[in-house]
Amino acid sequence: MSTYPYRQRSSKWLLSLAAIIFFFVTPTSVTAQDNGRPSLRVGDLPSDLELDGALDEPAWEAADAISALTMTEPIEGGNLTGQTAIRVLVDSRTIVIGIVCDDPDPSGIVSYSKARDPELHSEDHVKLIFDTFLDERSGYIFAVNPSGARYDALVARQGEGENPQWDTAWEAVTARGPNGWSAEIRIPIQSLAFKKGLAEWGFNIERRLERLQETSRWSSPRRDAKISQSSRAGLLTNLPDFRFGVGLSVRPAVVSGIEKREPSVATEATADPSLDVTQRLGANAVASGTVNTDFAETEVDTRRTNLTRFSLFFPEKRTFFLEGSDIFDFGIGLQSSRSTDLVPFFSRRIGLLEGQEVPLRVGGKVNGRAGNTNFGALAVRTGKVEDLVSATSMGAARVKQNILSESSVGALATFGDPQGRDGSWMAGADFTFQTSRLAGNKNFLFGVWGLATDRDGLEGDKTAFGAKIDYPNDVWDIALVYKRIGDGFDPSLGFVPRRGVQILSGGVNFRHRLQSSSWMRWMFYELIPAIVLDLDGQWETYKVFTAPVNWRFESGDRFEFNIQPEGERLVAPFEIAEGVFIPPGSYHWVRYRLEGDIAAKRQVSGRVSWWFGDFYDGSLQQLTVRLAIKPSDTASLELTAERNTGSVSAGDFTQELLGGRIRVNFSPDLQLNSFVQYDNDTRIFGTNTRLRWTFHPLGDVFVVYNHNVADLTDRWELDSAQLLVKFQYAVRM
Repeated sequence: MSTYPYRQRSSKWLLSLAAIIFFFVTPTSVTAQDNGRPSLRVGDLPSDLELDGALDEPAWEAADAISALTMTEPIEGGNLTGQTAIRVLVDSRTIVIGIVCDDPDPSGIVSYSKARDPELHSEDHVKLIFDTFLDERSGYIFAVNPSGARYDALVARQGEGENPQWDTAWEAVTARGPNGWSAEIRIPIQSLAFKKGLAEWGFNIERRLERLQETSRWSSPRRDAKISQSSRAGLLTNLPDFRFGVGLSVRPAVVSGIEKREPSVATEATADPSLDVTQRLGANAVASGTVNTDFAETEVDTRRTNLTRFSLFFPEKRTFFLEGSDIFDFGIGLQSSRSTDLVPFFSRRIGLLEGQEVPLRVGGKVNGRAGNTNFGALAVRTGKVEDLVSATSMGAARVKQNILSESSVGALATFGDPQGRDGSWMAGADFTFQTSRLAGNKNFLFGVWGLATDRDGLEGDKTAFGAKIDYPNDVWDIALVYKRIGDGFDPSLGFVPRRGVQILSGGVNFRHRLQSSSWMRWMFYELIPAIVLDLDGQWETYKVFTAPVNWRFESGDRFEFNIQPEGERLVAPFEIAEGVFIPPGSYHWVRYRLEGDIAAKRQVSGRVSWWFGDFYDGSLQQLTVRLAIKPSDTASLELTAERNTGSVSAGDFTQELLGGRIRVNFSPDLQLNSFVQYDNDTRIFGTNTRLRWTFHPLGDVFVVYNHNVADLTDRWELDSAQLLVKFQYAVRM
């Protein structure tokens, strides 16, 4: 069948998108407005301030303070258990934040982590956001717990989320006392990009008191707001004219070790230098270069079972690609917590091919903001891998213009192909209208986007487009999403697990809070339908997720019951497991889930999830168990197990996945992390052990040991092994 009619409709749609963009873009510069924001005046930072977690220097006493936060949970505007005071001191090169967290029962403080970038949402912590461009769309997030564990992230999706994979250089020291705990956080100005000449930044702080499930916030202390929304932040005022010196950062590194890639090859010794160079282009832009890049310290992916016909999505974890990654965010509605349908620029395509690492020989990157324009560009050259791929060049460019008060319009383009195929490119445009002030203080988003791609030999409809309307608020969270992906839309640097489809999905979620209950926090009701059609409108897949019971107790424990009707129309046999083929046909079934959480505030916590019911023309049982044991803030153990047992007319199958993680945190700057996993599909038992010593905010030593053995039924045999030592140190000028 000819795809020309679809191409014609896509062209008309893109023209309509261009008209919308032209209508909304105006030459008038939009500046963040005060809108009654609370403000905090910074104090002067003395040169001899000691970072010890105790705010006992005179400079702290002399500085203005945020003397009280406002409760958002469990009662909006309720009485807090303990007060929180925040002060900020600055000079031309450094920002230091001092925080005092009163607690009438310090013995009840929940703090188990000392590691870098832990999931602090289930521990006592404070979280900060800085909107250094005062654009109400972007920002930097920092958090610390009473044990000194540090978390940093970029604001993602214009405040709808966070990207915790990003890291920068900063310090935090905490102290505990009879009245609670305190923290001092020091952030070098070179660790941030910012708009030159601003005397004020967006700023907000949130505190979590975990044992009482209590949350408090400074600016916009409402449940409809998130700390990641820089549009909801207050103001940090009286900022100086920051100086970042030459703005040059040079970070050489060397990796050496021994490696046995396969059972049949000899052990090899390796020693590879690498170099990363960063140069500030003014206060608001950064240019980065990398030579012979090494990613030895990057944690291995967690294995997952897959009962679908499509590839799973794994996030980017490599530092070089994460810097400025928020600028490359494109459109809304392409990804959700339940599925990833399209990622136009997926940097994991670079340097990884068919499960094998491809060397990154040289790369360059620039990202920043000029006025109301956000921009980013990336170009890399990968090396040759014998019998796999020749050397090739790839890259991406993104520009996004801030319009109105919180909205944006932009364009994205990529070039090159990881497999070296010629003529590869992709280009598209997106428009997002966003406001956090609908009807006064509600969140609302609407976005449209369109993409086109091509490559030598690529056939079919090579376009994709979509739209989303979203009302993401605390009581009601309502969304509707449409995506159309052509059968020939296969961008070389993108992630598109399913082509030739139309995807219509949505959600209606309602949260009912029981203010008068002493044991129930809230009841959450969910309805999330999704249907996938082919380009002719015939159904292929449908799923209706419902949660008639989702109860969160005052203790933090949770119980949920789900009912999920599903359907699949197979036009070809589907191999769901080795040798088990489900024949073509239309299938309809209903699945159920029971799930329970033991609150993470406890020394022993976890989750049990059990899916059961029909599956295609048979049945399927899915049991997942996660257990976390945290005897202290020095050590923790996490165990996971998953077992899927299916029985269909074509045969029976079992999928098993076991994992374990041991963390020993000698201090926030010295951690040992060992991760083991086994699955009965690959029959590989693998370990990834990493020792990280941050001997200086700009210097690290990593010791990484990877060991994989294969289960050959009658014996275990070494599959591969690797021991690496990496030293890196950055010099800033």
